[in-house]
Amino acid sequence: MLRILLTCAGGMSSSMVVNALIKEGKNRGMEIESKAVGTAEVAGELESSKWDGILVAPQVRHMLDPLKVTAEAKGVPIVAIKPQAYSPLGAKFLMEHLKEMNLID
Repeated sequence: MLRILLTCAGGMSSSMVVNALIKEGKNRGMEIESKAVGTAEVAGELESSKWDGILVAPQVRHMLDPLKVTAEAKGVPIVAIKPQAYSPLGAKFLMEHLKEMNLID
């Protein structure tokens, strides 16, 4: 199972993106667990759970550098996603980001 954390401003608007990612994974025969959280919750998530990668929503792209420090300290790859990936129809772009992080082939 691939575990992907998605971070945005508050963690609520990203539920549509999380659902699209999980659905795309199923379509590709992959089991993906995903959760959306606000940027302030990332450090706690990395302490309490094992995540394989972190996707950063476009509206909080400016937080990538400090989030990267936290993620890299735990050995978790992190990437800011393209704006077109941040929609219910953006799952194929999300999968490209997972490839970029070497989490899928």
